[in-house]
Amino acid sequence: MAGRTYDQWQIGDQIAHDLRRTVTETDNLLFSTMTHNPQPLHLDAEAAMASEFGQILVNGTFTFALMIGLSVGDTTLGTLVANLGYDKVVMPKPVFIGDTLRATTEVTDRRESKSRPDAGLVTFAHELLNQRGEVVCNCLRTALLKRST
Repeated sequence: MAGRTYDQWQIGDQIAHDLRRTVTETDNLLFSTMTHNPQPLHLDAEAAMASEFGQILVNGTFTFALMIGLSVGDTTLGTLVANLGYDKVVMPKPVFIGDTLRATTEVTDRRESKSRPDAGLVTFAHELLNQRGEVVCNCLRTALLKRST
């Protein structure tokens, strides 16, 4: 298993995830259409050119999902029972087609589960940065993780 169990995490643990991803037009188009999001800023080059951004804006929910996905291999792969919630999702800068994104994670909280003796809760602060080092998304994710056996 690539992910860590509850017992292997400590508050303050930090990871700079190795996986990076350059966002393509296809990523944005497919994600927007799969989720039935017809926002012209994501799909219509002329509308996007006329906006304050001057170009197509990548779907924010794709940006968020990519941030979580980039972190899974190092955090919860094979050890996750369930993601219990995502809090304080913020997108301080836009993402554009061609941006290369990377993620970092820090453990901000952990506690034993009151209802599941074989699991514990870990809160991860995820951050997604573009190629210029600008934060484009961040959130807190609370995960219920298996305990070491």
